[in-house]
Amino acid sequence: MVRSSAQAREPAGSPLLSIGQVLARLNPEFPDLTPSKLRFLEERQLISPARTESGYRKFSPGDLDRLRFVLAMQRDHYLPLKVIRGYLDELDAGRQPILPGGAVQAPSMLSTERRLGREELIREAGATGMLLNDAVSASLIVPADLFGEDALSVLRSLVELQRSGIEPRHLRGFRAAAERELGLIESALIPVARRKDASSRAKAAELAREIAGQLEIVRSSLIRSALSRLQQ
Repeated sequence: MVRSSAQAREPAGSPLLSIGQVLARLNPEFPDLTPSKLRFLEERQLISPARTESGYRKFSPGDLDRLRFVLAMQRDHYLPLKVIRGYLDELDAGRQPILPGGAVQAPSMLSTERRLGREELIREAGATGMLLNDAVSASLIVPADLFGEDALSVLRSLVELQRSGIEPRHLRGFRAAAERELGLIESALIPVARRKDASSRAKAAELAREIAGQLEIVRSSLIRSALSRLQQ
């Protein structure tokens, strides 16, 4: 369960971390995290690090947990920052909010994404080596030595779809559709991407996630509408 800021208060004497130390701890999980991204998240009021008399930012272990949560929700669920901030504001107020869509499971701010080898991935998904090979061949899973939670979720879904007679080869169009959506996102980012400063890069990355989240809402609505017609 995600902790509120009140629940995450640090005991006296808890060590404070510099930006460099925060990056050293989080970059293995989030390689795209940069000092400018941290400052951008502070500007959006997702985090509120302490300041030294000289103005240097100092992050508590609770700030680190909160950062990990925000970054995970962006990366894994493409949620816009304003949605994540609203969720955390509700949590800080002592309420028990639900993330948009209801199906999104909020990870613990203490959790880290696992990395699974090929055999471990197959075993946990209840899949076969052939199904994984077919998923990679259909570009549904990116080939790798170690796989993340996203690959595990996809492979589990493919196991269930296979029981209904739907094979990875039937889903090749999904990759093409994803590439078309990527083209839309890249076109929308052109005005921001032209500016090469670090702040603009951070804003472009956030805008890309927001657009992806909105496209997901439209896609889900279309599927629900189609399903309702089938049930009539």
